[in-house]
Amino acid sequence: MEQIELPLFSPQTEETTSQKLFSHLYEACNILRGPINQDEYKSYVTPLLFYKRLCDVFEEERMEALELAEGDEEVASFAENYRFVVPEECRWRKLRETSENVGVAIVNAMNGIERANPDTLSGVFSSFDDANWTDKTKLSDERLKNLVEHMSKIKVGNENYDADVMGDSYEFLIKKFADLAKKNAGEFYTPRTIVKLLIMLLNPQAGETVYDPACGTGGMLIEAIRYMKGSRLSYGRIYGQEKNLATSAIARMNLFLHDARDFRVTQGDTLRSPNYLEGGALKTFDCVVANPPFSLKNWGADQFSSDIYGRNLWGCPTDSNGDFAWLQHMVKSMNPEKGRCAVVLPQGVLFRCGKEKQIRTELVKSDLLEAVITLTSGVFYSTGVSACILFLNAAKRHEHKGRVCLIDASRIYTPQRAQNIMTEEDIQKVFSLYTDYKDVLEYSQIVTLKEIEDKDYTLAINNYIEKKQQETLPPAEIRRQYFEAYQAMLAAEEKMKQLLQEGGYVHE
Repeated sequence: MEQIELPLFSPQTEETTSQKLFSHLYEACNILRGPINQDEYKSYVTPLLFYKRLCDVFEEERMEALELAEGDEEVASFAENYRFVVPEECRWRKLRETSENVGVAIVNAMNGIERANPDTLSGVFSSFDDANWTDKTKLSDERLKNLVEHMSKIKVGNENYDADVMGDSYEFLIKKFADLAKKNAGEFYTPRTIVKLLIMLLNPQAGETVYDPACGTGGMLIEAIRYMKGSRLSYGRIYGQEKNLATSAIARMNLFLHDARDFRVTQGDTLRSPNYLEGGALKTFDCVVANPPFSLKNWGADQFSSDIYGRNLWGCPTDSNGDFAWLQHMVKSMNPEKGRCAVVLPQGVLFRCGKEKQIRTELVKSDLLEAVITLTSGVFYSTGVSACILFLNAAKRHEHKGRVCLIDASRIYTPQRAQNIMTEEDIQKVFSLYTDYKDVLEYSQIVTLKEIEDKDYTLAINNYIEKKQQETLPPAEIRRQYFEAYQAMLAAEEKMKQLLQEGGYVHE
């Protein structure tokens, strides 16, 4: 198994525990290997892990309720003793007792848990419609029994793993699924450090609302809760929408595994049918964050051109590219008094012409744009497109008004064999360039709206960032260096030839 890059934790034991738990969970994929394609692993392992977690936590809560009720089964069974109801016939120990039609037993248990928790768990298992537990030609009873017994080797209740360890192990698993299916991984996984940078820019405070209109597996919402130190004031203030049914279910599971409470993650096409409304208008939020699909085609431009929610406030992009549709949806979803927005988009939004230039012009004139950060290529799965971060703020500090902080972070990264990554140190350097808010040679430039207007409203950062002057050499010196290198090459060839002859490898 290839080594998984671990995030940094405070206590060393948590990192070790998370890695061990992840390793055990990933072994479940090896049991499925063969009849199940590797890009389908998540549709089986994810719901089974969540099912096991629900059962283990329920058993913990049941034992605690029995102890408080001094053994009175009826009192201990009261619903207020449990976060989720797991009916007797759906419990993990019942599944372990099943030896025939194991797939049917799994499906029945998951459906039963959904029915018993309609307000919180509706659709959370059944959303994985590409998982066919009952197809014995793919998954025999023996293989499923092996899978169930493997998962039974560990308990994953709260007494065994706290929410951070459990959630982080699950995120390692999501990352591994992304590694296995890079062709579409970008749809559901954003590298954690990029997520952290976005949340650092937003700086969500306890009690503020956070919304991700393209939430994938919920990583940005989880990081926002983590940033707020899991404050109870975040309960009921976390919102997400995700188009893909199974991915929206993963997001809900991911949030539950991180012990998030009273959040809302719904399924649906945000650009065509946003789910969060108030009084017929879009609901607004304090913090809006997203990594939407890049350059989305056929996203619904006809409907958007006369959008009933007024999201085409600066114009309607063509149906061949939805980047500015996402941006305008997010702007319209910002609290007009104090809202902030951080979004990842392809760098083309900074300089493309036509309708996009018209929208970009209005974006600049609005003076909502606080910072633009360009990133190196290759830090996102499934695309070689270079990306950028746009940070908007409806409540700019006085000294930032009429200005934009442009940051070239294209050389702030750590190269690795498979792809470029941004480490914790890298994102701290980028964030410091923003917070310092000053010109730094080759890295950042504070520009006025007038300067952007003078450059015809392009935001291409190379047009603004001051570069070091390149030392120019006279032609005679270049010629001398060339012939010096040429003579050194001839001498090296002669030396190699001599060594090969002495070793008997070549003959004259």
